Amino acid sequence: MKNMRQRIETIKNQLLGLGEIRPGSLSLQYNVCGNPTCRCKRPDNPVRHGPYYQLSYTRNRKSKTEFVRSEDVKEVRQQLKNYRRFKELTDEWIDLSLELARLGKAERQKS
Repeated sequence: MKNMRQRIETIKNQLLGLGEIRPGSLSLQYNVCGNPTCRCKRPDNPVRHGPYYQLSYTRNRKSKTEFVRSEDVKEVRQQLKNYRRFKELTDEWIDLSLELARLGKAERQKS
């Protein structure tokens, strides 16, 4: 149980050092516009507009999509990575806490 408590403290410290977080996924998008004479509407060999970086995520049961400027992609990727790490660490913390509660209950029942 001592090792589990130590791991929880380590997780807490790692969470503090994560930096900015952002949920979602980043993808490249190519679009077709509404101009009937545009290159993207050619019947032979259409050329779509793009690529554009697009961030998609769900928060508070609402799906959102936003475009990301090329110069912000590196920062957004780091925030997404930090968020994935945040989820891993909090999931591990929950698992450890549940196991500690189970072990504590079992110990009390022995007494």
